[in-house]
Amino acid sequence: MNLVLMGLPGAGKGTQAEKIVEKYNIPHISTGDMFRAAIKEGTELGLQAKSFMDKGALVPDEVTIGIVKDRLSKDDCEKGFLLDGFPRTVAQAAALDEMLSELSRPIDYVINVDVDQDILMERLTGRRICKECGATYHLVFNPPAQEGVCTRCGGELYQRADDNAETVQNRLEVNLAQTKPLLSFYEDKGTLRNINGQQDINVVFEDIEKLLGGL
Repeated sequence: MNLVLMGLPGAGKGTQAEKIVEKYNIPHISTGDMFRAAIKEGTELGLQAKSFMDKGALVPDEVTIGIVKDRLSKDDCEKGFLLDGFPRTVAQAAALDEMLSELSRPIDYVINVDVDQDILMERLTGRRICKECGATYHLVFNPPAQEGVCTRCGGELYQRADDNAETVQNRLEVNLAQTKPLLSFYEDKGTLRNINGQQDINVVFEDIEKLLGGL
């Protein structure tokens, strides 16, 4: 099964990726992992990517797509793969389709873990971290026994700057603007499947299992 996994920050995409990989024994392929592997192996494309990354510049599509193609051509992808973090643009999605057509490995489903923005805000702004021991809490899902105090060591809890409402709202809006055209692209192709990510983690995975059962 050849899958692309999508979802906004806080949707629980990472958790579902782990479950899919464990259950179906296919490689979880993220852009970051691919870049690191290509750079470590010293491939021509890896070195090209490194030259852009060292300057803090975005890696051009043709280099990224080349690295993806190399990765998907490896033996461990013969029985399928789970792409995560790629494609990010419609141009990349079109190039991916063309590349997979050459490899005779078309995408079966694009799974979008769908969660309302107000729930994502609650999930992403509720995190609190202990200044002393680094323990992580959530005001809704995993609250400390005493507000503002670490249950483990008694240290003071704080909110990271990138977890405040304004920063989270901005991050969600940027991601949403980037994701919408991609979702439309895959909806038009008939491969998009929206999964309700507002349910319990295990129920979300059960829905994914039902979807993949047909493959």
